[in-house]
Amino acid sequence: MAKLNRLWHGVRLHRVHAGADPDAPAREVTLPATWENGAAEALAALVPGEGPVHLPSAAQAWIGPIADRAAKSGLGTRLADRLHNLLLRRQGAPDGSVWANEAGEEPSFVLNLPAFHEPGLGFDHAAFAEAVETAVRALSCAAPEATRIAVAPSDLAGLLAALRLDYDSEQARTVAQAIATILRCVAEATSGVLAHKLGAVATAWPEWPAPATTNLPALDEAVAAVRALAGEVTALRHEASTAVLAPQAAEALLGAEISGIAPAISPLDHEGKLSRAARAWLTAHGQTPDAALAAALAGETLFPLVAAGAHVAMHDAIAPCLHAMPPRPVPLVEPPAATSREQLPARRAGYTQKAAVGGHKVFLSTGEYADGRLGEIFVGLHKEGAAFKGLMDSFAIAVSMGLQHGVKLEEFVEAFTFTRFGPAGAVEGDPAVSRATSLLDYVFRNLAVNYLGQRDLPEADIEEADTVGNGSRDRSPLLPLDLPAEASPRARRRQLRVVSK
Repeated sequence: MAKLNRLWHGVRLHRVHAGADPDAPAREVTLPATWENGAAEALAALVPGEGPVHLPSAAQAWIGPIADRAAKSGLGTRLADRLHNLLLRRQGAPDGSVWANEAGEEPSFVLNLPAFHEPGLGFDHAAFAEAVETAVRALSCAAPEATRIAVAPSDLAGLLAALRLDYDSEQARTVAQAIATILRCVAEATSGVLAHKLGAVATAWPEWPAPATTNLPALDEAVAAVRALAGEVTALRHEASTAVLAPQAAEALLGAEISGIAPAISPLDHEGKLSRAARAWLTAHGQTPDAALAAALAGETLFPLVAAGAHVAMHDAIAPCLHAMPPRPVPLVEPPAATSREQLPARRAGYTQKAAVGGHKVFLSTGEYADGRLGEIFVGLHKEGAAFKGLMDSFAIAVSMGLQHGVKLEEFVEAFTFTRFGPAGAVEGDPAVSRATSLLDYVFRNLAVNYLGQRDLPEADIEEADTVGNGSRDRSPLLPLDLPAEASPRARRRQLRVVSK
């Protein structure tokens, strides 16, 4: 086993069993005790093989060769310590090809943005700039012939929450632009240094678009400094060095909850607990989880709602700053505004109608608003089974909820009159309705008469029940000379033949 880097000394580790996916065999994974199970699964996916995985040893397996190449090429002597530190602090990690020492034509390195936030101090732009430089040098040593690399930001939404910025705000987009500008400028400045040692393959851009002011003086000063640094570069080692990437295992290893620059859709994580971004948002606003729970129970909105076009706006803000971006998100259509529920008065008018449909008793009760509009119905059955009663109760509640949310009674009448199922037949006890094709047909015929004044609905046409599938008579073969004495409806239909002239 290779000698472990000194930075791992004293770090409390624990072992868990995890697989790269639910169908993969579990591996014994050793990693820091404070890291969650998702990180163990990500490490099992990143490290090749099927045996045990020891994070410090696995990290040394790819960092060691990179540090050796860097030392031989004169690209830095502290690269190993910087890479181990990034991984230990969960600030950055490369993709699986680098972990396997098989870096391809376009290797990548993910930087976890919330890990560069210091409570009370804000975004540590100096540490971020150093991490970008480290990532560019590491990828250049891992794949010396590669002309395209990708240093990518992750969990932008988590950083914005820690900075107390609403993702769907102009300031959030300007801060994101500033961070992307630091990423691009430092990456190109580092690529320019490497061009003198490894050879140039591209020419730097002559001008850079200036991002908007963030109103964070330290961040604005850092942007100005790196823009000036990048402005001195004339030749580059890489054609491209920055990107926003699709979700990958390195993000989960670092604890990034939201991939790339996407917004947070829910304040809960996959285990149903408050996400780190949600906790950071509460901390930034001076709220404890207990106070937040009390506020939520009181009906307060704790977290800003993300508008349908927020992701698109963020994509458009960052795209000019980086070399590569995923496809522009499709703008979502704003959902229709939710209708508010109109509550019924505590004491309400209405009526209860007792009737019998095909010999089956039914009780229809209504509740009305103060102006006489129908607001709820109840349908009580006398001798039906528990399952049928339960379904009818649930149906009545659903109709009542629809009425209270603005669905017109006319639409229910149109939908449920002439529905056909038993019991059906003559109606007794209700002079407004003489016949019904089902219990639902009766209910909405009654409501149409009493609340809509519709007495012109067509008369219900009751059909005789078919005997298909009932009795041995229908199951026996029908031979041409052996017809049953009393043919069933199915048999009568089979006697018809198509003839031609």
